[in-house]
Amino acid sequence: MSLRIFILSMLSLFMVSCNEDAKVEEEISKIEVDFVVERFDKAYAKAEPSDLPKLKQAYPFLFSKHVPDSVWIDRIEDTLQNLLLVEVGKVYPDFKGEKKEFEALFQHLKYYDKTFSVPRLVTLTNDVDYRNKTIVTDSLLLVALDNFLGEDHEFYQNIPRYLAKNMQRNQIVPEAAEAYAKKYTFQSNRKTLLDEMIYYGKLLYFKDVMIPFKTDAEKIGYTEQELKWAEANESPIWSYFIEKELLFSTDSKLPSRFIADAPYSKFYLELDNESPGRLGQYIGWQIVRAYAEITDENVLSILEKEPEEIFNKAKFKPKK
Repeated sequence: MSLRIFILSMLSLFMVSCNEDAKVEEEISKIEVDFVVERFDKAYAKAEPSDLPKLKQAYPFLFSKHVPDSVWIDRIEDTLQNLLLVEVGKVYPDFKGEKKEFEALFQHLKYYDKTFSVPRLVTLTNDVDYRNKTIVTDSLLLVALDNFLGEDHEFYQNIPRYLAKNMQRNQIVPEAAEAYAKKYTFQSNRKTLLDEMIYYGKLLYFKDVMIPFKTDAEKIGYTEQELKWAEANESPIWSYFIEKELLFSTDSKLPSRFIADAPYSKFYLELDNESPGRLGQYIGWQIVRAYAEITDENVLSILEKEPEEIFNKAKFKPKK
């Protein structure tokens, strides 16, 4: 009987939590955000050299004063640039689906940060600089669409597969959300593996809150199969970190093994080739989630907490 009562009480708590989440999401959906998607890429694709003054006036932040007009004119007439813009135009003739997702992201940001101002959202190209797919400032959000043409696009043939697999349209909004997460996140220490795990765990938890319409796989940039592998192996991964005393280690090799983009994580075991990269980020995410569940703190407050406080209060236990 007591077990039955326990199960019923847990179900009741779960239902209450779901109802509260649904109420919050309903409230968020009513927040007004007014913005247009400015397609600089399309304007540049159609531009003639005589249009340069108008472009510079409309988008002064994209034209360095230290670069002479002759360079911009050369780019307008450059065959490779035109090919890049043609490909972007094919994949993104419109931006309607992405605009709806950005609207939802901005609504969530306005709900949790009352000072948030909706930025100018500008799409452009950046010569496939995949380290800077999106750029965020207080008033701007720049999205380089040539970095989201699909993992098998011919422009990406010389890019490592583990990076190219996230160069697709379902990663546009998660990339932007991460750029915002970095603006809100403060952490004085990033010396140990645990520091790095918690830092990236915060960024991923921010995505939980701000883009709940995205799957966990999309948030972390895993395939569904990679996510299932991480979930199924949480316990042995955690045991490995504990047994090898890695959490509080300052070994400079650890971030490249478990945090940085990589084809797989490096346990130096036979299972390495089966594993996805960045498993330290994944475990950090679960620790921050556990902390959030226990404390029920506001997401922006969590982003400013120091890693040891999060770790100690989370009392993280991996899935068996």
